[in-house]
Amino acid sequence: MTKTLLPARFPLPADHTEPVLDVVVPVFNEETDLEPSVRRLHAHLRATFPYPFRITVADNASTDATPRIAARLAADLPEATWIRLDEKGRGRALRTAWSGSNAPVLAYLDVDLSTELNALLPLVAPLISGHSDIAIGTRLARGSRVTRGPRREIISRCYNALLRSTLAVGFSDAQCGFKAIRREVAEQLLPLVEDSGWFFDTELLVIAERAGLRIHEVPVDWVDDPDSRVDLVSTAVADLRGIARIGRALARGTLPTARLGRSCEDTPPVSLTAQLLRFGAVGALSTIAYVLLYAALRPVTDPQAANLWALSLCAVANTAANRRLTFGLRGRGDALRHQARGLAVFGLGLALTGGALAVLHHGTRAPGRPAEITVLVVANLTATVLRFLLLRRWVFTPATARRDDTDGGAR
Repeated sequence: MTKTLLPARFPLPADHTEPVLDVVVPVFNEETDLEPSVRRLHAHLRATFPYPFRITVADNASTDATPRIAARLAADLPEATWIRLDEKGRGRALRTAWSGSNAPVLAYLDVDLSTELNALLPLVAPLISGHSDIAIGTRLARGSRVTRGPRREIISRCYNALLRSTLAVGFSDAQCGFKAIRREVAEQLLPLVEDSGWFFDTELLVIAERAGLRIHEVPVDWVDDPDSRVDLVSTAVADLRGIARIGRALARGTLPTARLGRSCEDTPPVSLTAQLLRFGAVGALSTIAYVLLYAALRPVTDPQAANLWALSLCAVANTAANRRLTFGLRGRGDALRHQARGLAVFGLGLALTGGALAVLHHGTRAPGRPAEITVLVVANLTATVLRFLLLRRWVFTPATARRDDTDGGAR
């Protein structure tokens, strides 16, 4: 399987003549709110947005006057357009509108404009500048100001807490209807997202985060729409099914994040000398922590058990530190695989240090604590050299690259 590397992020040039931003407004039977909301959004962008823009109304098979109003807005406003879908689904509307847009930054917001529009420029600015891949509004971060009833507040917080506890996500608010994405990122992510309804947002963010893409959060002012048409019960059931489906994919290792990544061409490669220096610093700290842990555990257990526990705890921290600091890997993509291989390397270190202890106790009837620690430090340093070689050549080598090499050799 070939890994798809997204191009390096760069700021968009300031002299665009075509729309830089395409704001999609998905609607279903919104004949009352559609026109005033789109005109308000259009006036806001005209007054505050420094680039050309487009507003796309995505009609989800409305049965009222929504299509006629959308067509009239597209005729009246030069920056407005509309598309018609034959099936309902917010995710389906966004997928269709974003897939057909040529704007380098794509966004969407709910037609009720519950989110204060002053947050729109801060939302898309990190994408225009090249800082981030995706930007989301959050109602649950410090600095957000939210007005809504207790029922929706509890449901929202419980849903996002469930995501953090089951899928271990890092973003704070999956369902706020206020998001933006760079087009080259959308082109790679959209084919991987299965859901076409309300879970679309969550699935998109989980895949992006697991692929190591950068998600920027913007605290928003948000006022609940009392006339919301969302069926909370059916939406909650669909979301729970979506969480279960993504959870199974994560457990099986089939979530399609391994095919996606961000090119590091804008970041100078880390030289071997720099890697050795960083690895040495991490190793020195790990050795100190290992000695302290062994000394603390030794009075309450035998030498082998103390060595096992001290080395185990340090191995996990050492792998994580080297992954980020020595080899410059970011995000959660392949993190579990890296830790699993790091534990295999830990097994080598355990064999060396455990063997050294066994030899010491076999040759000396009652070696003192300083002798034990000295032997362990020497064995640990030997294991460190082997660990660096294995980390560099095996642990942090991309799995897809190895599979491609193997397939190429087979051919």
